[in-house]
Formats: sequence, structure tokens, C-alpha cells
Amino acid sequence: MNTRGLLDQLLKSGQELLQNGGGQAKSGQGGQLGNLLGSVGGGALGGGAIALLLGSKKARKMSGKVLTYGGLAALGVVAYKAYNNWQQQQQAGAARTIEPQTVDRLPAPQAEQHSHAILRALVAAAKSDGHIDARERQLIDDEVLRITGDRELQGWLDRELNKPLDPAEVASAAQSPEMAAEMYLASLLMVDQEHFMERAYLDELARQLKLDPALKSELETQARQVL
Repeated sequence: MNTRGLLDQLLKSGQELLQNGGGQAKSGQGGQLGNLLGSVGGGALGGGAIALLLGSKKARKMSGKVLTYGGLAALGVVAYKAYNNWQQQQQAGAARTIEPQTVDRLPAPQAEQHSHAILRALVAAAKSDGHIDARERQLIDDEVLRITGDRELQGWLDRELNKPLDPAEVASAAQSPEMAAEMYLASLLMVDQEHFMERAYLDELARQLKLDPALKSELETQARQVL
């Protein structure tokens, strides 16, 4: 499966529609998958294909230099900064720290593994408020079909959308501390932390990912800076 390619396309594909006055298909409760997909890829909510389909409670925008990277690389840049800051704090006085292996710094096979885990986290976070209706689901399916002809990937995404929400199962995809950090950051950037169900989901995801409290705090700090 080319999960990396699909994720990058989703992050970027709605920008032209947004610039041409494309609207949001949904308002009100739910639909948080759009936040990160729009923010990282296009610089504003709605900048990603799924963002245009699901909409959001409130517009968010990524600011600063992170916008210059675009697509999946933007997420890796923010995760790298957070992870590196945390690592330096933990290893104060050490001769050197180990270079974090985030998605923006990996060769294709490893980047694909990270992308797979990140997309799983995004889909789960989209469901964390308990609401994706049938119309939205059809729009998602149609857009994914337009972007990729990979039947295996389409089937995987369909199964992910149909699964009951299970933070432990989502966290099991993390094969490294950096991957866990990326998954949590992706979820942070897309949910409404003031929504009780979504905040509870984030807290449980962090616990299942076994994130060090200081790393969790650093990721949340970086997320606030780019929202």
C-alpha cells in the first residue's frame, strides 16, 4: 500500500478548491479529521480533501515556518522539534543526543510505516466525538477513490472507519517513540480539546502510547504554537 502517497495527497488536494471559494460540507458537531488535513496541507482549515468533506467546529491555521514545508513533511518537522526538545531535556549534560527519526527524515520504507500509523491515528481521532454520518462517509469514500486506485489501501481505510474506537488498538501501530509522538501530535492538531469526549480520547491515547509526561507536554506546546 502507498499510504504515504495517499496521506500527502489528502494533505494537499483541497488547496485549490479553498482558494476558489470552496466551502465546508459540514458545520456543527464532529468531523475533526479535517483540522490537521487542512492545516498542514493548505495553511487553513479546509485545505485538505477530507477537510472539505467533513468541515469542523472552528477554523484553524498553521503559522510560521512550518507552512513552508507542506504536506506530510510539516507534521514531521513539528514532531521532530518537540521530540528533540524533550530528548535534550532528558539528557541534559550528556555528550550528545540521538537524532530523532521522524517521518520527514526517513527513507521511503520507514516513512511508509510512519504514514500508515499517522493515518490510523487521524481516522481514529475523527471518530473521537462519536459522529461520522452516512453522507460524510460516502463523500470520504468517493474522494479516496478519486485520489487512489489502490484497492488494498481503500479496503484498509474502509475497515479503519468501520472499527469501534479503541485507543489501545490505535496505539499498537506505534513501533518507535518517534512514531508514537507523531501519532499523538496528529491527533492533537485535529481534535477539539474542549470537547469532553475528544479530550478523554487524547488522554487515553497518550497513556496507551506510553508517552513520557514531559514529552506529552512538549508535543502539546508545539501543537499550540502551530494552531
